[in-house]
Parts: sequence; C-alpha cells; structure tokens
Amino acid sequence: MSLYLRVIQTSDLEEILDFEQSRLRETVTDEDERIFAAWNSRWRKESLEHYIPMGWSFLARDRNQATAQLPEGPLVGYFIAQPLLFLAGQTQSLWVEHMQFQALQARDELCDLAYKLSREKHFQKVLFPDSPTVMNAVKSFKPIAWNPQVLGVATTKVST
Repeated sequence: MSLYLRVIQTSDLEEILDFEQSRLRETVTDEDERIFAAWNSRWRKESLEHYIPMGWSFLARDRNQATAQLPEGPLVGYFIAQPLLFLAGQTQSLWVEHMQFQALQARDELCDLAYKLSREKHFQKVLFPDSPTVMNAVKSFKPIAWNPQVLGVATTKVST
C-alpha cells in the first residue's frame, strides 16, 4: 500500500464522518446504540469542526486505489490533534485527541508523522490515546502512561 498523508481540510469533514459511521456499523449493530455512540464520540461533528481548522490533523489515503472520483485514493486513516501550551511542565505538547484507521500501515505512518512533526516543531511531547493498537505503533518511541487513557512520548531529550 502506498499512502498519501496530508493535513485534513474542512472539505474532508463529511468523508471522515462517513468513514467513522462505516467503522461504527462494523461494531455496533443496533441503530439506536450507534446514534448514542456517535453523539459521545471524539469524532463527532463539533469535535472535527474544532480540530480541523487548526491544521494539526492529518489523514492517510491509499494511492494504490485512486480513481477519477478519488484521485488521492480512499481514506484509510486519520487523526485529529492540537498543540497544548504549558501542560504538565512542558512548553509545547501535541495532543492527539482521536485516531482511526482501517489499515495498520496507516496507523503506523500516522503515529510516525505525529512524532516527527512534534520533533520538527520542537514540541517536547506527543500525547496519544492509550489503546493496544496505538501502543504497538509507538512502542519504539518508548511511551509512558501519562494517565490511564493517554500515552506520552517524549520528543526532546529534556522531556520528562
């Protein structure tokens, strides 16, 4: 799979919502339960509308499946994020609020992108959602449990 990664644009919002609804249908069969799950999700429309304009959220597309309608290829993963200033003694951290993917390669490349972007911008830490799948993607970065739901990955030598 050849992935194309780029900053999420406002025009991608509906496609991301469709992607998430599709993923939700795979795990929640009851329609009413899906509605409630979507209302309480980190990817709900209001959340996406908050994160996307900041320019720190990225998506991954599969170039191998590009078509005339989807010249960049279909969406296979994304994360929404924002910088946090002066959090827990750190001057700048990147908060990854939510990550969704349908291919492990997309997960790995998106986690790598968040880490490298944070290093490039001289952030001291990336805070990822703690899940077994994300942990597998960032284990080479030596993550620590920042709290029970968040993994912290230092991006500078002075980080603690």
